[in-house]
Amino acid sequence: MVLKNIIGSTFLFITGLLSAQLGEKPITLATETGNIQGAMLLPEHSNKIPVVLIIAGSGPTDRNGNNPMMKNNSLKMLAEGLGNHGIASVRFDKRGIAESTAAGLKESDLKFETYIEDVKDWIDLLEKNDSFSAIVVLGHSEGSLIGMIASQNKTVDKFISVAGVGEPAAKPLERQLRAQPSFVWEQSAPILRDLEMGKEVDTVPQMLYSLFRPSVQPYLISWFKYNPQAELAKLDIPILLVQGTTDIQVDMRNVEQLHASNPKSEKVILQGMNHILKEAEMDRMKNIETYSNPDLPLKDGLIETIVDFIKNADK
Repeated sequence: MVLKNIIGSTFLFITGLLSAQLGEKPITLATETGNIQGAMLLPEHSNKIPVVLIIAGSGPTDRNGNNPMMKNNSLKMLAEGLGNHGIASVRFDKRGIAESTAAGLKESDLKFETYIEDVKDWIDLLEKNDSFSAIVVLGHSEGSLIGMIASQNKTVDKFISVAGVGEPAAKPLERQLRAQPSFVWEQSAPILRDLEMGKEVDTVPQMLYSLFRPSVQPYLISWFKYNPQAELAKLDIPILLVQGTTDIQVDMRNVEQLHASNPKSEKVILQGMNHILKEAEMDRMKNIETYSNPDLPLKDGLIETIVDFIKNADK
């Protein structure tokens, strides 16, 4: 027991030393519609080091991977884990979220391309910083699609998809709606079909209003038109695809679809990792419990996998 306590104390002491060497400072992306706020985590260094631009997933997600309904600090832990291996990072609050509230747009004005252009601007900002030897874009969940599109025709050296979706967004939505009582799908099908064709729908049943309300339709139309497989195939840089086996939001078929679309990509499956990058069971309730546990560490092997790819994968 004494030996165990000594080992544990030593680990915490070393971890504390590493964290103390990580300097985090605010960073701002100025846009025509307001400032987007983020954090740059910069390890002590004498030579140029890689920097990872971390893109959060869907919903009102902040720079740390949290939203008003849950706190897990997954993206904060990711940045710190990279920093402990001498890799810088930038993560940011999405438009309209947390410290980026001022950059929020009216829902009817928001398009999927808005997020893509924001990431392109972040890439341009990082390119101007002489501290960095390489720019790596890492997208989590919906951020994977945003990142792979923004990385095209940009000075991005490597791309990492973590829990990325492998098909157009309308397809999983269709499966979810088909799983509902038949009358739900019967009323949803023509709306979904029109949106996929780029047509807005004037009349939406009340029970479907929260999903298909007119003000959100422009965003859905702009999102549905992108096929992650087609977009990933356009990248001619080293690609890492990371997927957990207990992800209840993005299943294993997605990483297989992405890998098939760009066979040069590296695919890594982490057993027992869920959507927020933590150890979890497949049991839905137990899995979801981890979404609100900021003390739970990231899945073992995740940081090491990403660090090895950043430092060793060649163009």
